[in-house]
Parts: sequence; C-alpha cells; structure tokens
Amino acid sequence: MLFVPLWDMNPMKRVRFQFVTVGLILLNCAVFFFFQMGILYPVGDMLLIDYSVIPSELLRSAQAPTGIEPPPTDLRGPQSLILPEEITLLTYMFLHGSVLHLAGNMIFLWVFGDNVEDCMGHLRFLVFYLLCGIFAGLTHAFISVPSDVPMIGASGAVAGIIAAYLMLHPHVRVWVLVLYRIPLRVSAGFALAVWIILQIVNVYMDTSGNTAWWAHIGGLVAGAVLIIFMRRPGVPLFDKATGIKAST
Repeated sequence: MLFVPLWDMNPMKRVRFQFVTVGLILLNCAVFFFFQMGILYPVGDMLLIDYSVIPSELLRSAQAPTGIEPPPTDLRGPQSLILPEEITLLTYMFLHGSVLHLAGNMIFLWVFGDNVEDCMGHLRFLVFYLLCGIFAGLTHAFISVPSDVPMIGASGAVAGIIAAYLMLHPHVRVWVLVLYRIPLRVSAGFALAVWIILQIVNVYMDTSGNTAWWAHIGGLVAGAVLIIFMRRPGVPLFDKATGIKAST
C-alpha cells in the first residue's frame, strides 16, 4: 500500500453521527476477532471456506436448474455449513485474512465512509455499501470463472466508497501517511486517483493471485454509478470545497 489515509478535513453536514459506518467497522472487527480468531467461538478457517466467494461454485450454482441445489465440492468439505452460494456475495465482505487486511479496509472506511453516509443518509448508505460489495464479488467471479480460490474482504465495498468520495469531494484536503512513515496533506482527488490507478495497474502487473484486483475495479465502478442516483437531492457532485476555512 503506497499510503494510508489518516484524517480528512471534511465535517458532516446532514447527519449527527455516522452510525452505519461505525457499525460496519464494529461488525467486521467482531467477526474477525470473536469468530475467525476464536475468542468467542472457535470456528477459525471454517468461516473462510463456508462464507467466502468461490467463483467456480458461485457460477455453477447460478447455472443449476431451478430448485436443484448443486452438490458441495471437496473444497468446502463434508462437515461444512453449506449455504446457498448467492448468500456468500454478502458474507464474504465481512471476513478478512489477517489483522493487516482488516485494518487497511477499516481505515479507509473510517476516513471516507462518514461523508458518503452523510450525503445519502443511513439506510441508503448501508444499501450502497452492500451493493458495491455484491457487484465487486460478481466482477471477480466472472473474471475468474474456473477459480476455486476463496475470496474474502471488504475491499470491494470500500472501493465503492472511495469512488463515491472522489466524485463528491475531490478537493477536500486529506492527511495521509506515505510509505507508512511520511505524513503529507494532499487533496482527496490526488490521493484517491493514485489509489485507483494502482488498482488498474495491478490488474495487469500482479500475477501472484493473492489479491482480487478485479473485485476492487468492480466496486469502484459500482460506487461511481450508484452515487449519481443514491445521493440526497441537492447534494452536488465534484464539490469545490477544500475543507479548509479561508483566513480572515
């Protein structure tokens, strides 16, 4: 990761508190620490398999005749909790592979999610977040049709928030930590444009297969399209405010 966002100078105008943003962060953390890490209930890696998006299984389920459930694969195993594959398009985005994976997504959600929630309202923001995650999962599945590698993480949904924020507040100043050590204040448009360019470059350059870059692209596209229709009436796109008050 080239930079980590720390804080944006962009107070909310329409909601008193970002309940959905905070709730999503708490839910993601609770799932990771209480279930994946086994603090509350030791399920561990079982969650990663049962509730992840597996492209080959998702598309096989979609092609199955109505009313006939496709048989479970060896990957999920005979003791797995078999869910309808379509449900994994929701569950996968609340799982993470490591503390760093979780922290990276939650930092972006914390810094940028509140203002997107502010421009939509609580309920529409929740629907927006889930739709971005679903579209991200579908994009990854269709690009990776034969893959049986589980995909998890909130990155696709967070990418939708990044696209929405960029279209709402490109000029707002954001403090970022470049290369994890250099604090720098830049415009949101610059910081997020760099992030988006890196996702596109990695689609073609990163051949390791460890990151679902196409899910990020799918989330970005979904966020850019949905913000046009889901923002409150009167909320402008590409606001020119910088978040910095002019001196008197």
